[in-house]
Amino acid sequence: MNAPNISGGVRGALSKPPVRLLLAVVVVAACLVARLPKWHAESVDYQVFLQNWYHYIADHGGLRALSDPGFADYNVPYLYLLDGLTHLPVSALTGIKALSVAFDLLQAFFVFKLVALRFPGRSAWQPFAAALLAVLLPTVAANSGWWAQADSIYTSFVVGGVYFVLRHRPWWACTLFGLAFAFKLQTIFVFPFLLVMVVTRQVKWQSLLAIPAVYLALDVPALLVGADPVQLLTVYSRQTGSYQSLALNAPSLYHFVKTPGSTGTADLVRTVGVAFAAAVVIALTALAVFSRTGRRAVRRASTGASLTPNQVLLTALASAVTVPMLLPSMHDRYFYIADVLSLVVAFQLPRRLWYVPVLVQAASLASYLPFLYYELPGHYRKYHWSANEWRLISGLMILAALAVLTAAVREYRCGPAESARAASAHDSDQPPAEAALSR
Repeated sequence: MNAPNISGGVRGALSKPPVRLLLAVVVVAACLVARLPKWHAESVDYQVFLQNWYHYIADHGGLRALSDPGFADYNVPYLYLLDGLTHLPVSALTGIKALSVAFDLLQAFFVFKLVALRFPGRSAWQPFAAALLAVLLPTVAANSGWWAQADSIYTSFVVGGVYFVLRHRPWWACTLFGLAFAFKLQTIFVFPFLLVMVVTRQVKWQSLLAIPAVYLALDVPALLVGADPVQLLTVYSRQTGSYQSLALNAPSLYHFVKTPGSTGTADLVRTVGVAFAAAVVIALTALAVFSRTGRRAVRRASTGASLTPNQVLLTALASAVTVPMLLPSMHDRYFYIADVLSLVVAFQLPRRLWYVPVLVQAASLASYLPFLYYELPGHYRKYHWSANEWRLISGLMILAALAVLTAAVREYRCGPAESARAASAHDSDQPPAEAALSR
């Protein structure tokens, strides 16, 4: 008698539409349940900013309130969404959090799609596992369900943009990057990734025009109600001058930098930091372009040759984790893109980089705690990290960045065939079909 094929039975069950629908329902239910414990908590950001913006819009004629967008320091696309919430029979807190949760689910959908490229087939369980983990990541759940922040909005578009880069749909990719940039300036953390994609001809440079086109198109409704175009176009430049500290609860290199109290010295360190970040971006771009893989992609772009999925995803994550680490005046939530993309990369290279999302989550969540507990009496001192504790937290993020950069360098130095053989020699980080395609 033959033993039953259990794994084949599981795969067969997963391929059935009712089972896949049930798994999708589980992801949505888990997303909602994970956010319930702090659903009614009002963070400082909600109390000081978000609810005031909501009520200003409600009290000043809805969209007509955007004739003076200076009442808020977010760009107008988010204010459009707040206007929509004012017409719903829900409280400001519930509406704002529900909006962010909806984009948590969109973000998980694109995580699902990215991991499904790595594990194709209707019977694969990994995409569902990735989507489930995406909604349960502590920083993701806390960001929307506790903090009432909206980082999943722009990050969902960034993750979607990466997906369409891998699908060789550059105009769709850049349209989503344009949507992300219209919502949040922090989208610039993945602009080095876009630069590498363009110079290696993974993305046509003409498609970059979609980014400013989308940004400007989303300004049109505000212009029609009388908003000052100068205010609309300078919203991000005004944001960059709001904070002067070298590190604002972000696990960055600046926790290792000691400066005297003089403003001039801090400004010098800030300038050097920006220059160093630019130099690192240029070096990474040069590595991608002049590596064997990069040269081959540039020479054969007309024939459809492209970077491997490993290279694309590692470049995106390297950009998302390295740029905010090197730039000064970064906030605690600025590693949100890295939080999500590190999960995708762990599924892409599970044997080599499974621990990267653990490091990134540990550092990001530790950075969240001082601010999340700020409004609760007796808790702020408990989570007010000392200088040495901040160095330890930042060290975790640095380790994650080094691991990703090392893996990216390795992938670019190897040709596609060598990369596939190396993966095979290590019990295969790539499925056979993908390894063949990478050749």
